[in-house]
Amino acid sequence: MSTIAFGWLTARPIAHRGLHDPSRGPVENTLAAADAAIAGGFAIECDVRLSSDGEAVVFHDATLDRLMRGGGAVGARTVSELRALRFKASPERIPTLPEFLALLAGKVPLICEIKSRFDGDMRLTDRVAALAADYAGPLALKSFDPDLIAHLRARRVSNPLGVVAEASYEGDYWRELGAERKQECAAFLHYPRTRPDFLSWHVDDLPHPTPALLRALAGIPVMVWTVRTVEQRRRARLWADQIVFEGPLDDGSADP
Repeated sequence: MSTIAFGWLTARPIAHRGLHDPSRGPVENTLAAADAAIAGGFAIECDVRLSSDGEAVVFHDATLDRLMRGGGAVGARTVSELRALRFKASPERIPTLPEFLALLAGKVPLICEIKSRFDGDMRLTDRVAALAADYAGPLALKSFDPDLIAHLRARRVSNPLGVVAEASYEGDYWRELGAERKQECAAFLHYPRTRPDFLSWHVDDLPHPTPALLRALAGIPVMVWTVRTVEQRRRARLWADQIVFEGPLDDGSADP
């Protein structure tokens, strides 16, 4: 896919999980956070997980405990059960991806991160692809899991596809990944089968050869996450094409 075809992907700063504020609301990945981003003219990044009855729901964590008045795994509950819960900091409900897309209706770009257990389960990926096929607005799909992106590439999905990545996979967060998979992700060895249209890179891992080479040699745009400080914004200006931000930033602006 030509970079000309998705210039919208880096045209606006991208609100991380919508334009949310942990201290005052809206809550991350809610319709209210999406509304706030739309009002600010920002693109939106959201996360999706699979309910037990096969629907894509907009939620970041694998479990409900941090944000919801209720605990346990997101994937262990049906949509109806998830919709019955309320956030600790808001009376809102967890939205489904169809609801999220209906609210956006093409007003601003959406970058949707497909969460994965790195276990080869493509049910969520296929559900998101089906919804993307029926959505007329600017929508990009990304994941940390190269198998998901390779799967979407093989399906000839027309949306821009991106890989979320960082410099090292040795931290506690990645303890369940095997050594071979860690090496594949760290060295970007999956490139021949994923062929990403964009890269979503950890801002604190800049500068780094992977985003630099992808930009210079393949013309792949780089967005960086999650920009919260002026120093991170400075790095993004030097080494990336757009920011996924959470703010407000220290200077009161979210412009790149």
